Amino acid sequence: MKRVWKIVRWLGVLLICALVVVQFIRPAKTNPTVDPALAIESHVQVDPKVSSILDRSCVDCHSNKTRWPWYSQVAPMSWFVIDHVNDGRKELNLSEFGKYDKRRQLNKLRQICREVTNGAMPLSSYTPLHAGSKLTPDDVNTLCAWSDAQRAQLEAKK
Repeated sequence: MKRVWKIVRWLGVLLICALVVVQFIRPAKTNPTVDPALAIESHVQVDPKVSSILDRSCVDCHSNKTRWPWYSQVAPMSWFVIDHVNDGRKELNLSEFGKYDKRRQLNKLRQICREVTNGAMPLSSYTPLHAGSKLTPDDVNTLCAWSDAQRAQLEAKK
């Protein structure tokens, strides 16, 4: 029995040492400068209700205005968070919406409704740690009505 405890103790020490070492492996957490001329608000109308929903449920991963929580400072959780933010920005960046051509803007607006309707967004790993980020059925309806209206306006500008 003493031998088992000795092994368990050494494994515990090794685990703690590994956790300390991984703290020095830090991927970059970035918040690129936001050019207001490229932000979604400069290209489509975003009413205050929609803006509020986007702010509490989307901008942390889908904009250059990420609020980095305390656990994004601790590896290996920091790797997970930074990877999700980077992937989210690649998929849709509300701060750089103006860089997309019209066809892509239309597709992104359509995708916003589709993703929230099927429950894919916000991620189920995000909502438990971010109070109020889970979308209500009313939030989903608001986002879909807004995205449909904005797509119609963009299409009319062709």
